[in-house]
Amino acid sequence: MHAIRLHAFGPAENLTYEETADPAPGPGQVRIAVAAAGVHLLDTVLRQGGTGPFPAPAELPTIPGREVAGTVDALGEGTDPSWLGKRVVAHLGLAPGGYAELAVVDAAKLHALPDTLGDAEAVAMIGTGRTTLGILQFTELGPDSIAIVPAAAGGIGTLLVQYAKNAGATVIGLAGGPEKTALVKENGADLAVDYKRPDWPAEVRTYLGDREATVVFDSVGGATARAAVDLLGKGGRHLVFGWSGGEPLTFTDEELTTRGITSEGVLGPVMIQKAGGDIRTLELAALTAATEGRLRPAIHRFPLTEAATAHRALETRGTVGKVVLIP
Repeated sequence: MHAIRLHAFGPAENLTYEETADPAPGPGQVRIAVAAAGVHLLDTVLRQGGTGPFPAPAELPTIPGREVAGTVDALGEGTDPSWLGKRVVAHLGLAPGGYAELAVVDAAKLHALPDTLGDAEAVAMIGTGRTTLGILQFTELGPDSIAIVPAAAGGIGTLLVQYAKNAGATVIGLAGGPEKTALVKENGADLAVDYKRPDWPAEVRTYLGDREATVVFDSVGGATARAAVDLLGKGGRHLVFGWSGGEPLTFTDEELTTRGITSEGVLGPVMIQKAGGDIRTLELAALTAATEGRLRPAIHRFPLTEAATAHRALETRGTVGKVVLIP
């Protein structure tokens, strides 16, 4: 098979398209002929050697990627034979191997796909979709809600805007540049603003009038997050699930108490605990929402051969929606 392999940690150019041996499924596993593989911002961190809670792969060379969709073409010993030939999607978990024409995964991680859901869309929902619904466990949105979504043109941001609008909330979407803000507006945001403009907070205040934001969905951190949080009213919530802008936003206890707002991280164990300890419940909910048309992931496709280009585009905020590699 052909795959993207990483022989040394470093820049995107270290991702190389190579021919390598076909993987064989072990007991209780299946092999998937991959039709779409997801690319996550975390993949770019791991490519550089990992950091903090995200350790580098234990062995090199490695095939990155943890989200795949396609058709089961081989079974390991003891695997339910009914999986053979089925279209499926799976999150590989901590095991890499997604950027390839073939990938192996435990059958217990599979979700069968209906004909009405495409492979790329399924890949978006198995990772980005489940995270979105996991984040939304931490707040209730309704007609009185005013949600600010930084990175509203990204994979999670796109889905947050749709979900919030479906709940009747007022949605302020932030994105970089006129092309992205146009897409955010088209996606349903009540107001789409360019965070690269220094006057964007004033534009939001003018739009809201005497109203104040109730929740900020923060994946960017830094100055953009600070400006967004400054728009929160008393009782407002700051939900953190990343800091692509460079560093997470921090607060003193005095500031939180004085303003009457809260700030909390919503990824990792707290998200899984909120979901009842089973991440598959979020995966199934996300896939169902896409199948029923309630959530529509935006997809930015790259050929598998251009994985390095995809990584560079992610790192420079040159993508819209979920990045997916197509073998």
